[in-house]
Amino acid sequence: MSSTEEIQKRPRWWNHRDVRVIALLWAVFTILGVVFALIVPRHLMGVAASDTMTEVERTFVVFSVASAPVAALVWALAGYSLWRWRRRGPWSAGDPDGPPLRGHGWSTGLWMFVSSALCLFLLIWGLAALSSVDSPASASAATPMEIDVTGQQWVWTFTYPENGGFETDQLYLPVDRPVVFKVTSDDVIHSFWVPSMGIKVDANPGMTTTTRTTPDRIGVYQVKCAELCGLLHADMETDAHVVSSDDFATWAATRGGSS
Repeated sequence: MSSTEEIQKRPRWWNHRDVRVIALLWAVFTILGVVFALIVPRHLMGVAASDTMTEVERTFVVFSVASAPVAALVWALAGYSLWRWRRRGPWSAGDPDGPPLRGHGWSTGLWMFVSSALCLFLLIWGLAALSSVDSPASASAATPMEIDVTGQQWVWTFTYPENGGFETDQLYLPVDRPVVFKVTSDDVIHSFWVPSMGIKVDANPGMTTTTRTTPDRIGVYQVKCAELCGLLHADMETDAHVVSSDDFATWAATRGGSS
């Protein structure tokens, strides 16, 4: 039998048992990854309390779903290869190497094209999401409320300039109104973090950093310091209360401020 006839009688690569098993594993792992991306983040991240956190969760899901097929292929290839072609029996220095592995130019090109397209999609999505989070509120939205946030070992102080400039150690926000936080520190570096609202920004002494969001769910949420700032860093937390506009006006009046 000539070499040409022998090559022609070889089964196509997709008819190999190993390829079919790897494809099946890839499909199963991909489905599991997508299910994980759609269900688990809601339990890990908690309730989204702002438009920013909603965008963060959406981006997390999109990135996880997009990466699931890639991760699944790596797991399927690695896991099956370790099991299928594992060494059986004792090893000796005189054992010959296995047959060489030869790739296919078209498969390499396809993999590079798919990977590049996926990376480009994720880049564009990420930049668009970042722009939407950092952009000021639209002209049709309510006027943003500015709140000065000051960190000091180991408490947060919130100042409301447009309500008479009173200070408080608990954060109160009216629901569905954009908020601009101007964050600084009186001593060391802190980090102003409201997990349920998806905002986190450093509080640096001698300078002001800015972040914005729109709280959209009434409730009480944690405010934490996310930068190691000394002995009682773990205790540097307080509450963020998202309330109705009327309740906020009542609360501000009790603090001696204007509504």
